[in-house]
Amino acid sequence: MKFPKRENFQDSEKQLIIVGSKNPVKINCTETAFSEAFSRSFLVNGVNASSGVSDQPNGSDETFLGAKNRAQNAKKTFPEADFWVGIEGGIEEDEHGMFAYAWIYIEDRKNRSSQSKTGTFYIPEKVRKLIKNGMELGKADDLIFEKENSKQEGGSVGILTHGVVDRKAYYSQAIILALIPFLNKNLY
Repeated sequence: MKFPKRENFQDSEKQLIIVGSKNPVKINCTETAFSEAFSRSFLVNGVNASSGVSDQPNGSDETFLGAKNRAQNAKKTFPEADFWVGIEGGIEEDEHGMFAYAWIYIEDRKNRSSQSKTGTFYIPEKVRKLIKNGMELGKADDLIFEKENSKQEGGSVGILTHGVVDRKAYYSQAIILALIPFLNKNLY
């Protein structure tokens, strides 16, 4: 199912989206999500943008702040864009163990913003122990699963689902959900 086109898109020119990261997975999933949501193509680039939070955000508040900071710092770096996207992965613990997820934060040139959160999944105890000792999730995955730079590929979710859900698909859905207010301006 395709979403309706936003009525103020200019057909003669592709709109520019800046992702607050140079990670190719984050750039690619943003391009996929925007193209699917709006049924058109975009120019998507990434910039190094500080999250302003720890390397491994812990808890929803810190993770959300990281995503928001990445989008807003990308906007400061490249204010000529039409949209800015921040994606930040985090971890949290509850009575069942440690789980991972990501927050998505999107802002447009009219200063409208929206956000969404991915689904969650629990990580193995070996990985949890490394994180508790100060290691970032991607590095812990690389060590435990004998990978190299897995966070720029399928990520933890890809490793644990045996590739059924990779990081690109995982983030793309949440980006589309964050775009709901931009797709339905008359309702938001």
